[in-house]
Amino acid sequence: MQMLELVSEPDTINFGDLPEEIDALLQQGVAAYRRDHARADRLFRQALAAAPQELPTYFCLYKIHTYQGHLDEAKAVAELGLAEAARQAGWSSDWRQWVPHDPLPDGAGRFALYTLKALAFIHLRKNDPDSAAEMLAALRQLDPSGAVGWPVVAALADGLDAE
Repeated sequence: MQMLELVSEPDTINFGDLPEEIDALLQQGVAAYRRDHARADRLFRQALAAAPQELPTYFCLYKIHTYQGHLDEAKAVAELGLAEAARQAGWSSDWRQWVPHDPLPDGAGRFALYTLKALAFIHLRKNDPDSAAEMLAALRQLDPSGAVGWPVVAALADGLDAE
């Protein structure tokens, strides 16, 4: 009887269709984040420098900096990611000029909307509710169904207003 060897693959995140070397850097960064935030940041920045057109890298960077409370850094990276996603989607670099699309876009357009939501959250955390409200108002028009999750941020903003 032949024995089967079971090898457990480490949990990986599906970042979509990325060049293998960029995906590897992002996977290493995610794994490193559990123990070494600085190393995770270096790996994500290495991926960004190698392929600034790959949107998931911006997500990784703004997410870890938001988690750590480095809100100025999170905001700066999210703004860079938003600009790159808008460029790829063929949209204005100013999100205030974006127009609704039906159906909601995939790819770079969806990433742009998701990142605008992230920026609204970052602004809330930075105690800048006016900027957050402006972004959420735009998202209400651009994504009326709430597909990118902005209603959660809006509920947080409403809760802060009630305090």
